[in-house]
Amino acid sequence: MTSPATPLPLQQILHQAEQVIFGKRQELRLALACLLARGHLLIEDLPGLGKTTMAQALARLLGLQFSRIQFTSDLLPADILGLSIYERESGQFRFLPGPIFSQVLLADEINRATPKTQSALLEAMEERQVTVEGKTRLLPPPFFVMATQNPVHQVGTFPLPESQLDRFLLSIQLGYPDREAERALLAAGDQRRQVDKIAPALEANTLLQHQTAVEGIFAAPALLDYVQSLLEASRFSSLFHHGLSPRAGLGLLSVARAWAYLEGRQAVLPDDIQAVLPHVACHRLRARDGNVHARPEDVETLIRGVPIP
Repeated sequence: MTSPATPLPLQQILHQAEQVIFGKRQELRLALACLLARGHLLIEDLPGLGKTTMAQALARLLGLQFSRIQFTSDLLPADILGLSIYERESGQFRFLPGPIFSQVLLADEINRATPKTQSALLEAMEERQVTVEGKTRLLPPPFFVMATQNPVHQVGTFPLPESQLDRFLLSIQLGYPDREAERALLAAGDQRRQVDKIAPALEANTLLQHQTAVEGIFAAPALLDYVQSLLEASRFSSLFHHGLSPRAGLGLLSVARAWAYLEGRQAVLPDDIQAVLPHVACHRLRARDGNVHARPEDVETLIRGVPIP
């Protein structure tokens, strides 16, 4: 059995996932790095671009229990968390767990639900537990939320508040496939049927060992200086209304460690920070030019302005 200290099984998982999600290797790596860093992932894109298929494929390959919630305007917090019902035979209440009690949760079109329903995820994403009717219940590890969000200009959407957005470690966009990938998709047909045929390539306990190994990846003092300089630059930049928080800095380091781990290295490099920073920062920063969130090119400008120690 391959030691969990090596990322080789994870590279094999990425290769298998690419057989279902065509032409999206970078996005798959980011999703896996987010999971290894114990974070949650936000995918903002139009319907029909493979967001649900990606979540299902990763869950099956990693041997994780998967559930999906379709967020709508009439969805209630109890539909997510669960509720207690009275059993006449026993004369007692019995708790029926909601779909949030899963290892991988796909929150589909999360911004179509009302803010009250969106907030039902806050405790779960931060503490990996939920409190229902005064009782706290732990969620099954690793508890990974992949949420999809429709563009905010679409009808029937409720913008996610900053407190909710900050719970997501990374944000990505899948975008349209290139011509070669789209041709392969058209030839293969509906990929959801292919997902059902995927065999698990990893066990949940082994994944938890990989997460622990990621936490041991070394970050030199000079690299911490670089991260701190990036955070400070974001706070004084004329591009943004406000800068990145210390929590964003901790998240940046966590996912950079995961990125280095996927590269087979035991230390974080500035290149790792630069590779993941746009995906850590864009959904947390609000641009001054009228855009709701910062664009990747804004963050690239920020990176170019900060020298590497």
